[in-house]
Amino acid sequence: MGADINDEGQVAAAVAGAYGVVNAVSLYRERGRETFDALHVGAAERLARQAQRAGVTRLVHVSGIGADARSRSRYIRSRGEGELAVRAAFRDAIVIRPAVMFGRDDAFLNTLVQLLKRLPAYPLFGRGQTRLQPVHVEDVAEAIARALLPGAACPATYEFGGPRVFTYEELLRAVADRLGKRPALFSVPFTTWHGLAWIAERLPVSPLSRSQVELMEVDTAASAGLPGLEALGIAPTPMEAALEQILAKR
Repeated sequence: MGADINDEGQVAAAVAGAYGVVNAVSLYRERGRETFDALHVGAAERLARQAQRAGVTRLVHVSGIGADARSRSRYIRSRGEGELAVRAAFRDAIVIRPAVMFGRDDAFLNTLVQLLKRLPAYPLFGRGQTRLQPVHVEDVAEAIARALLPGAACPATYEFGGPRVFTYEELLRAVADRLGKRPALFSVPFTTWHGLAWIAERLPVSPLSRSQVELMEVDTAASAGLPGLEALGIAPTPMEAALEQILAKR
C-alpha cells in the first residue's frame, strides 16, 4: 500500500475494503523518527488496529525467526513486541517468521559472492558457529499468498527456513567451494563487530548495522514445533539454486 504508516488516516484509507493485508515493513538501522519501536511496534499495531476496524479478513504480519520480546537487543526485542502488539490488535493475525532470505538479486548471497571472490581471507562472526537456515524469498512470497487464502490456519505462527541448516562457517565454505575459492577464515569477536558496526552506522551508506550483528549472535533456524513451508504445500528451494542464478548473471 502507498500510505504513510505513521498517518492513521492514510492507513485507514489504504485498508478500507481490503480482503487481506500484509505488513512486511522492517528496519535494520534507526534514523531520526524511524526507530525500531516506532516501526516494528507502533506502526505494526496501527496497521493491525485499522485492519480490524475495516473488517479485513486476513492480516499477515512478517516478522523474523528469533523475534523475542524479552531480548536484550533492542532490534530483536522490538520484533517480538511487534508480534504481541499485532496479535492484541487483530485477533486472527497470521505471524510469519522467515529465516535470512536469499534470491537472485538479494543483498545476502550476492554480497558473500562478491567478497569471497576478492578476499583471500574472510572474517567470521565470532567462531562462525551461529546456525542459519536460509530460505528462498520466492518460497516466502508464495507462502504468504497461500496463508491469505480462506482455508489457511488462522491465527497461526509460521517459521520458514530452507532445506538445510548451516553454521555460518559452513555457509561461507559452501559458497566459496562453488566459486573455487579457499579463503582463510578467521574468528573476530562479537565485541569487535559491534564496534565496527557502530562506526559503519555513521557513514552515509552503512555496510553493516549493530542489529545485523545482534542477529548473528543468535541461531535463526526454524523451530520443529511450528508449521513451516511444508504446512502450506511448499518444498523449500535449496540455496544452491539461487547461487547458480547469481553466478550465471555475472
